[in-house]
Amino acid sequence: MRVEVICTGDEVLTGKIVNSNFSLVSQRLEDVGLQVLWGTTVGDDREQLLDAFQRAGRRADAVIVNGGLGPTVDDLSQEIAAKAAGVDLVLDEGWLARMTEFFERRQRAMPPSNRKQAMLPRGSEVLDNPIGTACGFALDVGRSRFFFTPGVPRELRRMLEEQVIPRLLARAGSPGTIHLKRFHSYGIGEARADTLLAGVETIVGGGVKLGFRAHYPQLETKLVVRGRDREDVERKLAPVQAEVRRRLGNFVVAEDDQTLEGVVVDELVRAEASLAIVEGFTGGQMAGRIAHLPGAEKVFRRSVSGRTPEQLRSALGVTEPGAVTDLSLVSVAFLAEAARRRAGATHGLAMLVELDEGGDRIDLGGTVRIAVATGKGIATREARILGGRDWVRLGAIEMGLDSLRRVLQKLPVDEKTDFEKR
Repeated sequence: MRVEVICTGDEVLTGKIVNSNFSLVSQRLEDVGLQVLWGTTVGDDREQLLDAFQRAGRRADAVIVNGGLGPTVDDLSQEIAAKAAGVDLVLDEGWLARMTEFFERRQRAMPPSNRKQAMLPRGSEVLDNPIGTACGFALDVGRSRFFFTPGVPRELRRMLEEQVIPRLLARAGSPGTIHLKRFHSYGIGEARADTLLAGVETIVGGGVKLGFRAHYPQLETKLVVRGRDREDVERKLAPVQAEVRRRLGNFVVAEDDQTLEGVVVDELVRAEASLAIVEGFTGGQMAGRIAHLPGAEKVFRRSVSGRTPEQLRSALGVTEPGAVTDLSLVSVAFLAEAARRRAGATHGLAMLVELDEGGDRIDLGGTVRIAVATGKGIATREARILGGRDWVRLGAIEMGLDSLRRVLQKLPVDEKTDFEKR
């Protein structure tokens, strides 16, 4: 199936907002075995939109149009879709009632301009939007089936999963069930993972596709499994995912919709433990990954950040002479234990970063020192990461959280990664 994605809006075309919606659509379609062959961005211009719709209608089997379904004068998707299909716009009474109820539940009067969102090309198939006022719709233009989706990312994501992808798969004649299994790893690069997992998708004789998506400092390993039904998919997936876990080993930090920080919080809750964090250079960003999560209120005790050892020592109220005077492993271990004790926590996580002097160049970097203190001892980790400040910052945050995960899961903390200089 040949798929095209058309993104609309002057703000997207001019770069005033980053077009993350295209990435979302394209990646999700690839995950289910559908390839996007064309990506088009068009501003809020009637002639250009009509040309884009007609062009896509001649060359694609399916087209996803994103944006232009709002209530304002520059939202043109319904109008131009009707023109491209050669039909008129009609009021969808059912969606008008849904919008009215949407506003009433929030004790607000619906603005008259929102009525425009219920005007759809005659013969359209409504695509439900349970979390917004812009319904999607599907319509044939030329040889293609067009799917019109809202520009709000969370509304797009919901409609894509529940409305668009199932219809696309049905049109493509795909098997009854497709499942995406994801593994999130830290510390292993794409090339190494590809070597480690060579041939893993063939151990069940077909129906499984292996793929990767690198986004430093993590790597996402994807298994797309096709089968006749859910039972067939699970039969194929079970041995393959077990083998992926075995080959990637301790580098797997989370699976599916889990995150590294979410796993850390879950482990702390499960152990009835608690956490205090001290970090230099990263400005509280390790703590920021944890503090807002569900369950964090049960386990997160305190966070301290600063730029120098002296600032961190002062913030913790450390008065011992000679304590924490440099960026050494001794200092970071002292900070982790001091944070744990002063917060009354079971675990203290501390990180210090010693940056190279000079310009922000790829051949420079920094030395990251991490300590995780518990009532039973202190585990330390030292690594040198090459790259500019931002590269070191991202790597340090991930390494700190991963070191804590490893302590909580009783795994070795000092396992070398592909991102550090040996």
